[in-house]
Amino acid sequence: MSHTLLVIDDESGIRFTINEILTSEDVRVLTAANSNEGLLMVKEESPDVVLLDIRLDGESGLEVFHQIKQINPRSLVIFITGHGTTDTAIEAMKLGAFDYLVKPLDFTQLQQVIDQAFKISWLMNVPTAVDTAENAPETSDRLIGTGPAMQSICKQIGRIAPQDVNVLILGESGTGKELVARAIYQHSRRSLAPFLAINCAAIPENLLESELFGHERGAFTGAERQRVGKFEQCHKGTIFLDEVGDMPQSTQAKILRLLQEGQFERVGGNETLNVDVRIVAATNQNLESMIEHGKFRRDLYYRLRGVTLSLPALRDRVEDIPELAHYFLFRFNRQLGTSVQSIATETLDRLQRYRWPGNVRQLQSVIREALIGSTGTALLPEFLPPDLQQDEPELPVSAADLSLLANATWQGLAEFVERDFRDKAVGLYRRALQQFDALLVGQAMKLAEGNQLRASEILGISRPTLRSKLRIIKAGRLDHP
Repeated sequence: MSHTLLVIDDESGIRFTINEILTSEDVRVLTAANSNEGLLMVKEESPDVVLLDIRLDGESGLEVFHQIKQINPRSLVIFITGHGTTDTAIEAMKLGAFDYLVKPLDFTQLQQVIDQAFKISWLMNVPTAVDTAENAPETSDRLIGTGPAMQSICKQIGRIAPQDVNVLILGESGTGKELVARAIYQHSRRSLAPFLAINCAAIPENLLESELFGHERGAFTGAERQRVGKFEQCHKGTIFLDEVGDMPQSTQAKILRLLQEGQFERVGGNETLNVDVRIVAATNQNLESMIEHGKFRRDLYYRLRGVTLSLPALRDRVEDIPELAHYFLFRFNRQLGTSVQSIATETLDRLQRYRWPGNVRQLQSVIREALIGSTGTALLPEFLPPDLQQDEPELPVSAADLSLLANATWQGLAEFVERDFRDKAVGLYRRALQQFDALLVGQAMKLAEGNQLRASEILGISRPTLRSKLRIIKAGRLDHP
C-alpha cells in the first residue's frame, strides 16, 4: 500500500526536511515552492495528502485550499501555520481541512498526523465492491457471498446508502461491519467528503470525548493546543463509530445532542459549533439488553438506528466459505509472494465444518497462516492450524429431530411472515429466509429418511453446509412456524 504526500511551502528547509524524514518505500513525497507548482502537481499526481503552508509569499493558503478541493475533493489537506495565524487554520478546519500543525514543527506529531491521514485516505479511496469478483478492481475490498444472507445485505446497502439516514450495524466481531460501513459511505451522496472510523472500545474513556469533539487549549493536563475533533473533521461526511456499545454515558449524551441539534462544544470550551455528519454505528453487543440494565441510552439507540443492518455470522452462511477462502488465497498470494493455485476439496470440507468464533476475520487469518506454511501448489488440510485438523463427528439426527423438521409447513411459513408483518417485527427479510431455509432442509431430510448425504444431494448443497444448517436448527436458533 503506497501513498503520495505533497508539500507546498515556500521555505526550502521545511520541504527538504519533510522529504528526508517521510520518504520511504511506502511513501512518495512531492514538493512545491509556490501555489502554481502545487496546484499543477495536485492535477497531475492526485496526492493522497497535501501539507499546505497557510501563507505562501503573502498568498492566502485558504484560496489555495479551495482550488485543491476543486481539482481533487478527496485529497486531505493539513495546514502548516505560524503561531500568529492559528485562527486562520481553525477557519480552514471548518471549511474541510483535515488538521493543522503549528510551527516550529514537532516531527513526531507530524508523522502521527500524516499516518492517520494516509489511513483515512485509504478508507475513502479504496473501493468496497458489492458486485462479482470479475467486475471488482484488483485493489478493492469485497463483500463476499452468493448465499441468500449476504445477497440480502448487499441489496440493503444499495437501498440504504443513497438515503441520508443514520445506520446501526449489528453483528459478531469479525463479520465485516467496517467493510459494510465503507460500502455505505462510498455509495452515498457524501462519498466526496471525509470518512472517519473510530473504535470506541480502543480509546480510553477519558480521551474519547476529546477525540470525537476536540478540546480547547488548557482543557486538561497535556492539552497544549486547541484540537479539532473527528466530528469537525468529518463535516459533510460520514463517521463510523465502531463498538458504540462501549461508549461511556457522558459521551452518549453529547452524541445525542449532536444528532438532535447538529451542535456540540469542544472539551473545555463554551463556543457552540455546528456540524453536518452522517453516523454509521456498529456493535457486537445487545444494546436493548444494555438499555434495560441502564448502560445505554434508549433515546440515543433510537436515534442511531435510522436503519438497522444485521450481519450473519460465518457459521450461518457456510455456503460462502469456499468463495471467501479462494478470495483470500488470491489476495495473500500476491502479498506473500506464494503461488498456491488451488484449495483441496478436503481442506474446504474442514473449513466448512469449523464453527468460526472469530468469523470472516478468523478465516482470513487462517488462510494467511496456511499459505505461509504451505508447500506445493495446493492448500492441503495438513497446512491448516491444529484446531481445524480435528475431525468433527457426524451430527446425529434423532427420530424426534426428524419429526420436528418434518412438521414445518408452507402454511406455517406464510403464517409466520404474516404475524411478523402484523407485529412490525425488525429484520423480517432475514428471519423469513431462515424459516424458508429450515423448511427446505426439513422436507429434504424427510424425503431422504434422515440420510444426510442424500438430503444434501436433493438440495444441491455440500454436506458441511447441510450439517451447519442442521446444527442451527438443533441449537434452537430458528423457531419453526
